Amino acid sequence: MLHSWVRWVALVLGVVTTMAALVDRGASSPGAPGALGAKSAADRLGLFFMIVLDIQVLLGLLLYVALSPATALAFKDFGAAMRDPALRFWAVEHAATMLLAVILTHAGRVLARSARTPGSKRMRQIVCFGLATLAMIARTPWPGMAVNRPLFRV
Repeated sequence: MLHSWVRWVALVLGVVTTMAALVDRGASSPGAPGALGAKSAADRLGLFFMIVLDIQVLLGLLLYVALSPATALAFKDFGAAMRDPALRFWAVEHAATMLLAVILTHAGRVLARSARTPGSKRMRQIVCFGLATLAMIARTPWPGMAVNRPLFRV
């Protein structure tokens, strides 16, 4: 249940962080928001986004390895699980895509810090945070999908 609720924080932070990077035009003066070395809203939000995704990974790993009946069934016969769309989703697609989102988020923060110009910093944040958010949206089990979960679990 906790993993399901934290997803909303992660998704909202992903969208907000990407939007903050989009609207951060950077500044030419060294101490101004968006300038290299200065902490912009996208920098601070990116840190929170990364932390929430790291928490989600820990919760997801706990489900994946120990608590999920779907992955337990998939691990019994992985070949058969790959032929079953629902088991394949949980055993491979969801986990791999969410791991990609975490990697993109971490990479976006590292690449932004190593950028030489405010424009390149901004572009790296937009691309990495935006792709991470799109990946999360694409592989979240939304209601109405073949493999689904309710919007809010209680």
